[in-house]
Formats: sequence, structure tokens, C-alpha cells
Amino acid sequence: MRKFLAVLAVGLMAGCQSVETTEPGVVGVDRNQRMMVSAEDMQAGATKAYSQMMAEAKKKDLLDRNAAQVERVRGITQRLVSQTKAFRPDAAKWPWEVHVISVPEVNAWCMPAGKMAIYTGLIDKLNATDDEIAAVMGHEISHALREHSRERASREMGTQMAVGIAGALLGIGDLGQGLGNMVADMTLNRPNSRVQEVEADRMGVELAARAGFDPRAAVTLWQKMQKLGGDQGPQFLSTHPSHENRIRDLQEYAQRVLPLYQSAKSGGSASAGK
Repeated sequence: MRKFLAVLAVGLMAGCQSVETTEPGVVGVDRNQRMMVSAEDMQAGATKAYSQMMAEAKKKDLLDRNAAQVERVRGITQRLVSQTKAFRPDAAKWPWEVHVISVPEVNAWCMPAGKMAIYTGLIDKLNATDDEIAAVMGHEISHALREHSRERASREMGTQMAVGIAGALLGIGDLGQGLGNMVADMTLNRPNSRVQEVEADRMGVELAARAGFDPRAAVTLWQKMQKLGGDQGPQFLSTHPSHENRIRDLQEYAQRVLPLYQSAKSGGSASAGK
């Protein structure tokens, strides 16, 4: 049976589509990804899950309570979104949306096709500057550009299909679940892989730099998060490499994209560093 399942898993993965979701950019993120779930299905699932989550936040009077804070966050994210074309031109047509949720948790996220949220705990507890908010949201937007949720869902679906077929043979039932629930679960509860997090870090500093935000703020942001420590640390950083390796990598890639930041600040073309 083990041999059968191994052969089955290889066969399922062979049915995945190999894709290049983004251009490499200055930071050079160019790993091929294998997808079993369609981008359209992921977007539909994300739209459904996001709508439900925002409705629940509104019901609890947690949604966009501070108008000035919402305006600030939306101004920052709009500048970041305007630069996503450097990695994938089609992202300009995504239904981008961001809300500020009044909860003390230090967290932010971006679902497939640009459905975003940032929690007041991150802004307030870190006393986050605009550059640091841009570092967070650039990181999260990069997860969406790279379709990391779709990649993870594809892997999980492949596993579920293998288990489902084996279960049918063994009489243990179907373990499938809806994509909407899967997207919400992955966004809020399940960490990205370390490879995915590093990709989002590197792309995030480039997005920030192109949008005129200091990419070095990603380092100061991480240092602030380190100081929080314990259970207050942000969930979305739980699978990053060691503190030392992470800071080294952020410093290296922030320096690499610094000319983009300097060009953007001086009014030049953000693509000048390509």
C-alpha cells in the first residue's frame, strides 16, 4: 500500500501545471511553481472568505474605526499596488482592497487577488512609521503576487486527493473541504514555508523601494518585532529563518534596491534600476 500511495502521489503531482507567476525583478525571485488549483478558483474562494470576514468585523464594530488611520494605510498600499506591474502587469486589474481591523494582534495579510487587512495592534504596538507599514504590506502583497496560497492549496489538494483515493479503497471517507474555508485557514492560521517567506521579504523590499518607501525599514520593523517577543510576536513571521539570517538577508536586499528608492524619491522612474 505504501508503494501504491507513493506512485499515486507522483502521478498527481505530475498533473500539476508548472508556472512562473512573476517576473524576477531586481531581487531575482525566479523559482518555478507547480499548481493544481486554478487562479480563478483561488480568487473566488478568497473573495468569498474575505467578504465574510469583513462582514463579521463590521458586525463587531472592529472595521475601519479610525478614519485617519484607514486613510493612511490606504495611501501606503495604493502606492505599493501601483508598483506591482514590475513583477506582474496583470495585477493592476486585481480587485485590490484593504481594511484596518481594530484588534490588538500584531498581524497583517493579503489574500489572493489583493484582499488585504492590517490590524491596529501592529500599527500601535510597534509605533510603525509609514516606511515600516510599507515593509509589512509589501511583504504581504508579494505573497499574493507569487500566488503562494494557490501553491500551498495545490500541494494540500494533491495530498487530499491521494488520501481520498486511498480512503475510498480503505473505506475511511472523503477529506476534502471548500476553497473558501481553505483560503481563510491558510491566511489566518497556517504559516507560509520558509522559501515563500524569503521570496516575500525580497520582493517586498523592492515594492517598497519602487513606491518611494525606504526599504531599510524592513530591518527596523523586524528589530521592533523582536523586542515584542513571546506570544506578542506576529504570526506571519513564524516560519522565517533565524533572526540573524533574516536581518542579514533583509539588509542585503534592501541595499540592492536602494537605487530604486533613491530614484523614486528624486522623482525619477522606478524602473530605472532594472
